[in-house]
Amino acid sequence: MSATREPQTGLDGSADRAALLHRGLGVGSIVFMVVAAVAPLGAACAVIPLVFALSGNPTAPLYFIGAAAVLSVFAVGFTLMSRHVRNAGAFYSYVQAGLGKVAGAGTASLALASYVVLLIALYALLGASAAAALDQYLGVDVAWWLCSFAFLAIISLLGYRDIEVSAKVLGVALVLEALVVLVIDLAVLLRGGNDGISAEPLNPSHLLDGAPGLGLMFAFFAFVGFEATAVFRSEAKDPERTIPRATYVAIAIIGSLYAFTSFAMANGLGADQAATAAGADPANVMQRLAQRYAGGVVEDAVILLLVTSVFACCLSFHNVVSRYQFNLANGRVLPAPLGEVHPTHRAPSRSSVVVTGLSATILAALTVAGLEPVLEIYTWLSGAATLGILVLMLLTSVAVVAFHQRGNGSDPVWNSVIAPVLAFIALAFVTYKVLDSLDLLVGGQTAANWVCIGLAASFAVGAGTTAFARMTSPELYDEILED
Repeated sequence: MSATREPQTGLDGSADRAALLHRGLGVGSIVFMVVAAVAPLGAACAVIPLVFALSGNPTAPLYFIGAAAVLSVFAVGFTLMSRHVRNAGAFYSYVQAGLGKVAGAGTASLALASYVVLLIALYALLGASAAAALDQYLGVDVAWWLCSFAFLAIISLLGYRDIEVSAKVLGVALVLEALVVLVIDLAVLLRGGNDGISAEPLNPSHLLDGAPGLGLMFAFFAFVGFEATAVFRSEAKDPERTIPRATYVAIAIIGSLYAFTSFAMANGLGADQAATAAGADPANVMQRLAQRYAGGVVEDAVILLLVTSVFACCLSFHNVVSRYQFNLANGRVLPAPLGEVHPTHRAPSRSSVVVTGLSATILAALTVAGLEPVLEIYTWLSGAATLGILVLMLLTSVAVVAFHQRGNGSDPVWNSVIAPVLAFIALAFVTYKVLDSLDLLVGGQTAANWVCIGLAASFAVGAGTTAFARMTSPELYDEILED
């Protein structure tokens, strides 16, 4: 039996609310949303230097190519499930279809927790970046959290409205930040780099030098957000074709941009000393390259557009969390009002308001606790979110195989078995590396243990609640995660 679900009327007499959402998103709009979510300039400034510094070798381009290859293989099964499961819940919908409601509900709560944690981390980074820019260019000393809350207010207004408004804002921000990254890349290469253009960053013989696991781990971190294509299914023009195309296009764009930028960065620093130079001051590598090879104007653009880059990332993940809540509400996991559609904007506006309130509350608590925005809030929470999302991809890979082994669908064996198994093996290796190095990300082994406990607890909340409903209230259990 196929898990495909047609729009239907709920037990409360309401029409399928997902059918009321705006359905104007094409491949381009979804790609803009997703690529903006990974913040290309933010990654170029913060993540790529860490790949060099922590791996200890110059082959960062190969790590990004490898990550793109693994995620492309994962996307084979991921996009296949989007044809069979029309719910826009992505990870949890696919896990439910393959492994059952209890696992699906656990995946749903883990996904929601991971994305909320990542959103809070990004708000902290956004506030810190904006405060630094204000201080440098206007001489105004503003607390980072004031900037974070100011941007949170703007994002709440955009998230409340039609998704096309957000897509247009993200499109403009994405074009500008991608352009400045490419300008710096080309300037480095045209001017011959530090010691002439070298192919050493593409030499696979260096892949195992230093700590390759750490380089691969951060390369995967730079792609977090690509999977959000399926979350916008209910707002896509032709989801069965739009979602797979948008997923592959997003992976290709992200992987190509990061590989090219890391190749240029290695040459700009000098291939033989890229790891050492990046490790000496990873936070300012891109700015220094911009000033050296492209001039002060481009350096200023990097500093200013870094703010818009992280802003676009926050807006995109705000929309992702809003839609996760919307789908879970319509699946009787969260309160029904979160599943309502605004009659004018045709968006999950009420869910968006709740995301705003939740973000503001958590951010306020972290501010009161006196945590540093980048080294503590951003670093710790982004590390936790990365681990959570890797686990979600592992569960999804297992679910794809289980779904088809039960006779659901007659898809090619490559799509339904071989690709998901290969993706599981590769992702399991990366997850192991993340766990092995988690203490470096979150500030110690004790904190790493609490991150693991927190993620396990978030899965247990959804799974445990659903399992309890199965034992005590069969009627409620039948409604859970059924649109």
